[in-house]
Parts: sequence; structure tokens; C-alpha cells
Amino acid sequence: MVWSERTCWKRFSSHGWLVGVLSLAPACGGSMEPVASGTLVAPGEVRPAPAPAPTSARAEPAPEAARSFVRVNGKHFTLGGAPHHFVGMNFWYGAYLAVDDGSGDLGRLRAELASLRTLGVTNLRVLGASEAGPMRHAIQPSFRGPGNDYNETLLVGLDRLLAEMATLDLKAVIYLNNFWGWSGGMGTYLAWVNGGKFVDMSDPEKPWPAYPLFTMQFYANDRANALYRDYVRALITRTNSVTGVAYKDDPTIMAWQLANEPRPGYDAKGKNHVLPAFYRWVDDTARFIKTLDPVHLVSSGNEGRMGCADYDPCFVEAHKSQYIDYLTFHLWPQNWGWLDERDIEGTTARAIEASGAYLDQHIAYAEALGKPLVLEEFGWPRDGAALQAGTPTRSRDGFFEFVFERVERSRAQGGPLVGSNVWAWGGFGRAQHADMRWQNGDKSYIGDPPHEPQGWYSVFDTDASTLELIRQHAQAPQ
Repeated sequence: MVWSERTCWKRFSSHGWLVGVLSLAPACGGSMEPVASGTLVAPGEVRPAPAPAPTSARAEPAPEAARSFVRVNGKHFTLGGAPHHFVGMNFWYGAYLAVDDGSGDLGRLRAELASLRTLGVTNLRVLGASEAGPMRHAIQPSFRGPGNDYNETLLVGLDRLLAEMATLDLKAVIYLNNFWGWSGGMGTYLAWVNGGKFVDMSDPEKPWPAYPLFTMQFYANDRANALYRDYVRALITRTNSVTGVAYKDDPTIMAWQLANEPRPGYDAKGKNHVLPAFYRWVDDTARFIKTLDPVHLVSSGNEGRMGCADYDPCFVEAHKSQYIDYLTFHLWPQNWGWLDERDIEGTTARAIEASGAYLDQHIAYAEALGKPLVLEEFGWPRDGAALQAGTPTRSRDGFFEFVFERVERSRAQGGPLVGSNVWAWGGFGRAQHADMRWQNGDKSYIGDPPHEPQGWYSVFDTDASTLELIRQHAQAPQ
């Protein structure tokens, strides 16, 4: 990365570490004082959501702009015939908030969606599948069990989520499976067909990389994939019980996604991967979805090179398929060892440099394939690796500024990086326990899934400086 080519944006001036790294403070001007991030809220205290405007049981018709489907034109998206770029958020628990069995909170859902729309967010990446099984930290309840016993209550929650999103002109990317066990996922499908054998990622008796080496067997397992396709078929051919609109005819849905972070194994050496089976699965599954719904876009949900056996040819080969409409990648500096939470300040420059190189690499992949590119997950810890809402986010804000500028630069230059989704929206939710861990039965959903510390990557309603960055990014010239 060539730091001297970096454009000095005015909003960088509030975050000293990034300005310092880039040596642009004099040019940027402005105060070097961080913006306050809100009020500390204790674990277990759920910040009340503001009362939403009254709405009828049946959602109002969507704005005219929402009636258009998102399309692909070369390296770009279009909506209603015009170029389409988006600022997005991960909101995996949206359908869970929308259920009416006492575990959801429709008032909070409406308040969260209204808050996101006010920020300029127009795209939400949401969970559309979860599987009941043996994984220790899997979210409960689930969308389905091992048979055709699909959870209609939760499916109606998804219906309601889409109906509410449509009234605000929000688009959804719905993922249909998960490589990771926090929603059941591929390992649970395998357990359903192999006599109950599974590997739980949290099992100390089966250390890494036992989990990916087991889960990668999913791609070539016909029985597991038959169950998966049964659910995919049922969901895509579903009619929304709230709006009466068939899912396949609903422009609120931007794309179907094969899975969250599907990986072909651990690395590209020896028996640590199933690359040929992975390539076939991506192509065959995307083709299957297109036979059910030729209108909506389809994407893989892959993390990029780091989720593709850290092997350059993998990402390009897996996304050559004519049935994959656009490319996805994720960016996790701490999870991948570039950022040390014990020394965030001391490892930030290294993490930013590695992140910049990763962004450049995937932009080049997209240019080569001639397809749009979306950075659909990226996150950074709070200052001092704190978890509570209201703690400072100065370091995170600097990283978000860096990412947003790269997206804006690509857009200005006509490049393929045309959208991003922050991981993840915590909003009005809060961790319910002093140890900041999820427990089954918790109802205060936040952005961190059940297997992760609650508050690790969540963006809360009190994170004022972060919210302002998102708002500015949404208002940047298109």
C-alpha cells in the first residue's frame, strides 16, 4: 500500500491514530479530540428503544423505488435503471426480533430499522436459515430440524422483517446456511445424516483445525445437501404471509446467499481441503437457486482469499460460475492475527497495511472477473478490547474511516467495490449477563452471535462517533 496516495478527508481529523499513521494531520486540520461515544450501560440493562410510529398489522405498500430489483451491469449494480451503491449493515437476528411468540420484540425491530434508515443504511444482511442440532453455541430456536419440521413462527418472523424493510426501502441479502456452528450450519446437516457424528468448534478435545476439516465434508455429501436444498426450495418458493408477495417476486430481497462464509477446508495442502468439491458445490447450488428464482441475484457469502484455503486461485475459480452474480469478501484484522487486542495501538499500523493489501487484492479479483464486489463483513474491537456499550470506539472509528474511504474511492473511479456491510448492528440491545456471554433464552439480541463475547463487534445506538461516520459515508457523493 502506498500511503502517500491517500486522500485527506476532513472527517479523519477526529481520530489521531489514523491521521498519525498517514502523516496527514496538518493537511486535514480540525480537532484531534475523539467524539464521545455515548453513555455506559451496565450488563443486563437493555436500553429502551424509542416508541415507533403506529403501524397496522399489515405493512404499508413499499415506496416506488423499492419496487425495482437490484440488477448487475458489468462490474456494477443498478436499481431502477440507475447505478446503485449501498451502505449496509449485518443484522443477522432480524427475523428473531420479528417473531410474535414472546421471544421477539416488534417494537424494537421497527425502531432499529428506522434508526438504520436514518443513518443512510439501505442494505441488511440477514440470517434466513438455522438448524437445530448438537452444536453447543447454536442459536435457539432454529428455522428447522432434521426433517421437514420447519419453524413456521420463525418463518413468519422473516416474513414480517421483509415487510417492515419494504416500507423503509431497505434491501435484504439472505444467507441460507452457515459454515460455522453458531446457527447449526453445515456441521449440523452432516450430523443429521452420519449417525450423529459432529465436531464442535468449542470442544477442547478436538482442537483447530478439526472443525473445518470435518465441516468441509458437507460439499460432497449428497444426503446433507438434499436436506439443505429442501429448505432452500421451501424458502425461495414461499409466499410472505404478511404482504402476500411471493419471495421470488419480492424486490425487497436483493440476493440469495449460499451460506455464511463457506470454506473449502483449512489450507490448500494435502488433505486439508476439498477444493474441487467446493467449486462444484458453489456452481451447482447457485444454478439450483436460479432454477427456482431467475430474477434475484445470487452470491456465495465467501470471505475471500482468507476463507478460500488462503489460496489465490480458489477465490477466482469458485466465483467464475455464471450463476454467481457478484463477489463477496470479509475483513477481520483481529481474527486473522493482524491486530493484537492486547496492544491495539501498537499493532494498528500493521493491521491497516494488511487490510489495505487485502482490499486491493479483491478489487483486482473483481476487475479480472468483471463482477461487482461487496465487502459484506468487517469489524474492529472497541478501545482496550472493551465489550460494554458506551466505552470508547476511537480506534474502531479510525478503521471504519479507512474502509469507507476505500469504498468511496472505488466508487469515484468506477471500480467494482460498490457496497459494504458493517459487522454488526447491536442497536438498542445489550448483553444480559455480567460475563458478557450469551445464554439460551436471552432475548436482547445484538450483533455478536451466541458463540462470541457479547459486545465484541457490535455497533450500539450510543456509539455516537461511529454512527456519525456511517451517516457521512452514506452522504458521500455517489
